[in-house]
Amino acid sequence: MSQRQRMRVLFVCTGNTCRSPIAEGLLRRAVEAAGRGDIEVGSAGTGAWEGAPASEGSYLVSLEQGIDLSGHRARLLSPELISQADLVLTMSRGHLGRVRELGGGGRAHLLAEYAAEGVADDIFDPFGGDLDDYRATFRALEPLVARVAERILESGR
Repeated sequence: MSQRQRMRVLFVCTGNTCRSPIAEGLLRRAVEAAGRGDIEVGSAGTGAWEGAPASEGSYLVSLEQGIDLSGHRARLLSPELISQADLVLTMSRGHLGRVRELGGGGRAHLLAEYAAEGVADDIFDPFGGDLDDYRATFRALEPLVARVAERILESGR
């Protein structure tokens, strides 16, 4: 039996405290449920304050859905993080441009486009909003990340 090649997925938003930690938590839960220890999931931000925790809204809304972001710490996007990733999924076209500037090339995609949901929209940033804004962002991310999980799991990687 051959061993699967490790796959690394990186989600990118602005501060790495709202959208990308939620997406990371959703995908991590999906790959763990599938028993796939060969898939690593992480996140980073184009303007992250290194070491910052997940925003209170992201933390609370994720906890409502059974995802604990208490251990999350923001990371600033870097060429090194991008080079280590096999797949980089961004929340907006601006993030995608930055990832490509830092060497992401063909491994970088807008999350909505990659998920093949027929939508090429940016994911709303709930930063500074109320819990309903964070819940709306969570609801927007959930089906997209579920489709990403399907694609990854179906690929056999």
